[in-house]
Amino acid sequence: MQKAVIICPGIHNPQLTQEFLAGLQRYDSGNAWRVQQLLIFKSQEYPAYSAIHILNYLQRHISPGNTSLTFISFSAGVVGAIGAAWGWQMLGGTVKALVALDGWGVPLYGTFPIYRLSHDYFTHWSSALLGSGGSRFYADPAVEHLKLWEKPDNCPGWRVQRVRNGGEWRRYMTAAEFVVQLVQD
Repeated sequence: MQKAVIICPGIHNPQLTQEFLAGLQRYDSGNAWRVQQLLIFKSQEYPAYSAIHILNYLQRHISPGNTSLTFISFSAGVVGAIGAAWGWQMLGGTVKALVALDGWGVPLYGTFPIYRLSHDYFTHWSSALLGSGGSRFYADPAVEHLKLWEKPDNCPGWRVQRVRNGGEWRRYMTAAEFVVQLVQD
């Protein structure tokens, strides 16, 4: 099965997405981005929050039947990505994971793994009320909303994961390290 990653940016300058990718590549051990097809949804041309537009974009570039897809989304792009992920599954596609950076206020539920990253602890805590996934990240110290997307390699914080006994496991890392580990798994 072919593996692909789709980047679903928010409503911002497209250069920030290029900065985001450069920040991730600094933590890439050489196999996450080279072996996968990388698609970038054009949020400057279509609404970032539109699941239909994202799904149409996907259908023009890859086939649902033989592609395992990871969604990496930011802000308003999280709204479009979660709907597109559900749609991708309905078309017979496989969703490997959905990674949501600062999708505050967006309910995130699905039959696929979901991971949230937040620019501060409050967003981390309050977003968890709408579905947090098994593993999540928050910047500590807090950073500005756009910095999480523009400079993930300069956003240290805590990876938090639930463990079987109801507790949590924590590890200090950057947002870029967290995302690259998710894509490599």
